[in-house]
Amino acid sequence: MPNTGVVGERRESSLNAVGGHVEIAAVSTVLGGVEVLHEIDLDVRPGEVIALLGPSGCGKTTLLRSISGLERIGTGQISVDGRTVASPTHHERPERRRIGMVFQDWALFPHMTVGENVAYGVPRGTDRADRVREALAMVGLAGLDDRMPSTLSGGQQQRVALARALAPQPSVLLLDEPFSNLDTGLRVQVRAEVHRLLTGVGMTAIFVTHDQEEAFVLGDRVAVMRDGRVEQFDTPAAIYDHPASAWVASFVGDANFVPGIAHGGHAETAIGVVPLLEPHHGTVDVLVRPEHLVVAANDAGLGVVGNVEYFGHDHIVQVDLDDGRRVAARAPGNPHVVRGQRVSVSCDGSVSSAFVAE
Repeated sequence: MPNTGVVGERRESSLNAVGGHVEIAAVSTVLGGVEVLHEIDLDVRPGEVIALLGPSGCGKTTLLRSISGLERIGTGQISVDGRTVASPTHHERPERRRIGMVFQDWALFPHMTVGENVAYGVPRGTDRADRVREALAMVGLAGLDDRMPSTLSGGQQQRVALARALAPQPSVLLLDEPFSNLDTGLRVQVRAEVHRLLTGVGMTAIFVTHDQEEAFVLGDRVAVMRDGRVEQFDTPAAIYDHPASAWVASFVGDANFVPGIAHGGHAETAIGVVPLLEPHHGTVDVLVRPEHLVVAANDAGLGVVGNVEYFGHDHIVQVDLDDGRRVAARAPGNPHVVRGQRVSVSCDGSVSSAFVAE
C-alpha cells in the first residue's frame, strides 16, 4: 500500500467548514402502512458526531434517509441551519440540502476512476480538480485519483466514498453503517481515522450503527432507537450509567438485573444491599453492571462459577446463583476462581439504577 498520509490531519483546505445545525421535530413516517418513525425529536448541534444506535428494523436508516431527502416524512419537520428541508407539505430535493451521504456498501461507480467518483457530486463551474485533490488528500489517498475502485483495498474504497461525500462541501454528513463491510481489525483503524477527520474539519455527522461499542467510541451523543422511537438521547456515559429503561440498559452493555425490595435510597437483594441512583419503594429489578460485582471463593457462597472468559486485560466470571439466575462479573487481570467453584457474589457499593419489576 502506498504511503497515503494521515486521515484527519488538520490542514488548510477549502473543504474545512463549520458543521450545520440539524433540528428534527416530531417526525413520523409511515411506509407500506407501517409506522416506521414515531414522533422523533433530535437537536444536533454544529460540529457534533451523533450515533443512531438500535437493532435491525428500529427505523434508524429510515431516519437517516429522511434527513438526506431520500424518504418523505409524514408529520413534523426537519431543518438544516434554520432552513426547513422537509415537512408534510415541503420536500427539498436531496441535492439542494447540502447534505453528504456515505452508503453502507459505499456505492462507488466501478466504471469510473477514483477521481471521477469523487468529482461526481461537485457542481459544474467550480474548480472540480482542486476539490477532488483536496478531498483525496484529506482522507489519505493523495495521488490515487487515476486508480479504479476495484484495485483498492476495502478500507481505501471506504475512504473514496467519504471523499466523494466531502467534495461538494456539505454542512452535514450522513453515514449508514459505514464500517460494516470491513474486517474487524480494519474497522477499528478506519473508524478512528474517520473520527479524527470529522472532528478535525468540524463536520456535523450523523451515523447509523447497531454496534454499541462503535456508537460509544465515535458518538459525542447517542440516540438509542427502538420500534421507531428514540428511547434515550444523551452522551455515552450518561446512557450507560443512567439508562432510561431496562431495555436501554440491556441493549447498551452487559447488564445484571437482580430482584430486590427498595426502601428509598437502597434496595435489599440476594447479593446484599445496593444503593440506588433514585429512590424507589417496593419490588424492583436492580441494574448491576458486571464491573460492579465482586466474586470471591467461598464454600458458603451464593452460587457456582459456570464459566470464566479470559481476555488478557480483564476477565468475565459467569456465576449460576442458587436461585436459578446467572450473573456476570468483570474484573481486571487474571481470574482467581475456576469453573465449578462455589463463590460469594456482592455489589462493590456503586450506585445503581432500579426499575419497577414487571
